[in-house]
Parts: sequence; structure tokens; C-alpha cells
Amino acid sequence: MRKKIGVLGAGHLGKIHIKCILASEKFDLVGFYDPDPETSEGVAQTFGIHRFNSDDELIAASEIVDIVTPTISHYDCASKALKHARHVFIEKPLTTTLYEARKLIELADEAGVKVQVGHVERFNPAFIAAKPYLTNPMFIEAHRLGQFNPRGTDVPVILDLMIHDIDIVLNVVKSGVKKISASGVSVVSDTPDIANARIEFNNACVANLTASRISMKNMRKTRFFQHEGYIAVDFLNKETQIIRLKDVGASPDPLAMIIDMGPEKNQKQIWVEKPEIKSINAIKTELETFFDSIIDNTEPLVTIMDGYTSLELAYQIMEKIEKNISLLT
Repeated sequence: MRKKIGVLGAGHLGKIHIKCILASEKFDLVGFYDPDPETSEGVAQTFGIHRFNSDDELIAASEIVDIVTPTISHYDCASKALKHARHVFIEKPLTTTLYEARKLIELADEAGVKVQVGHVERFNPAFIAAKPYLTNPMFIEAHRLGQFNPRGTDVPVILDLMIHDIDIVLNVVKSGVKKISASGVSVVSDTPDIANARIEFNNACVANLTASRISMKNMRKTRFFQHEGYIAVDFLNKETQIIRLKDVGASPDPLAMIIDMGPEKNQKQIWVEKPEIKSINAIKTELETFFDSIIDNTEPLVTIMDGYTSLELAYQIMEKIEKNISLLT
């Protein structure tokens, strides 16, 4: 059973969503709406799809509304769709304020529809390959660095980039937050362009997150340290390494790196494993997973509450940064 879906927003990411929807066998794309006439004309011609004259018209014609607009308009678009009882896929971050996010949660509950937030790194094949090995990480270190792009400067780097890693960490660490320390600097925009956050959890896990949009190169790497090993995930290059310590057997590999643990303990061998990484389109997969949750009446993989929790922690980090900046001025 295919579902009618309409796309709100036809900018850079909106075009990618349109391509993915057209490539999927699960959706009927009814069209799109974008308030920019030049963008709309180009998209309509390039993809040969219907261009709606308003968001109201698109919502009326759709069963699912895919919101890929600038963050500042997320609330208005999503609230309209939810008031018409439409299922909603909404890009991250969920909204610009926590108040708006809470209102959307209320509207979604009243409408009885599904809402999924576009935290796409959950669907990154490198992270999917790593998940079975993530048991109880106690230290997490993430670096998400990007070259400057004016397209993302409508929000602080915490909401633009770091929120991806916030969502990943909250998904992996099943514990409440105990303490947050953070710092950041505004370099080329009016909000922090580079930031670091140290998040301490009630279970003693610590996550150290760094995000920058003024770097010379792109990087999206995270390492999860746990008992007798760690998991390294390269989200950008879609690679995963599992590094573990194992007891040295009767016939150790002569090329292996052996660690002498002392006279009272067995020798350990460093074991490196690279799990198979499946070739998937993460955006297409997240959209199709949302479709499945609607058809099967199951909870979306990234719920609206997940989006809210990540946004809440992002704002707590931004508050810490603002407090530190005010102490210096």
C-alpha cells in the first residue's frame, strides 16, 4: 500500500528528499511547495512534479507531509499538518524552541498520527554496523567538523551539527544527564561556530562532543570506549572498526600486537574487526522506515520525543556556553 506524500521545502536538502521519494516504491509523491518562485520553477522542471501554490494545498492533498524547510518554519508547517491529522516527517532540529516542540507533541497526541524526526545518522550504515557491539560505553568522544557553509548559519553550530551526535549519544547511553560543561566561540556568524560539550551521565558515562563549521576539512568520527575495547565509527566515510582485547590463545598470531598484563594475568591480544557495511541511502531508508511505522502502526525509530530530548540537551549546552561568554564580557 503506497502513501501519498508531499514535500514542504525544496532547497538543498529538500531536493535530496524528493529524489529519494521518487526512487522509493512506497510513496506516491503528490508534489512540493516552496515559497521561492525561482526555486520552485527549477524543481518542477527538473523533476517533472507538481508545484503547489501553498502549504495548505499540499497538506490537503497528502497523507504524509515531509517538512524540509528552514528550522524557523518547522513549527508552523508541522502544526498545520498535525491539525489536519497528517503524518509528519520533520527534519532536525525539531523546532527552534522547546515551547514549540512541546506544542507539537501535544498536537501529535491529539491527532493520533505518527511523527518522525530526521536524525539521519541513526540510519548511517556505519552506525548500524556498530550498534550490535555497543554494550555499555563509559566514554564517548565525537568530532563533527565541517567547512564553512552559509546555509547552516541560521542556527548555532550546536543545533546545526552537534545535535546529530547528541541524538546518537542519547540513543546509546541509557541514563539521565548529571552534569554539563560547555564552551563555544562565534567566529564568522552571530552564534557559536565552534563548540565543545562534556556531558556526564548518572551511570558515570562521559561524552565529549566537539562541533565546528569553520574547519579546513570535514570530519564525522565518534569513538565509544567500553570494557576491553572500543568502537570507532566514521560517519562520513561509512567505516566501522571494533578494537577489542582478547586472551592470547595457545597459538597466537605472530603478527598480532600482544599486551603483557603482568605476572598475575593472562596476556592480551589486540583484535581489530571491520564489520560489513551495507550500502544504503540513509535518507531514503529513514523515510521508508517511517512509512513502515505508519503501515504497521509501530513507533517510529526516531520519535518526536527523541527529537525533543535532543533539542532539550542542545539548549542546555547553549545555555552553558552563553553563561561562560557573559562571564568574559
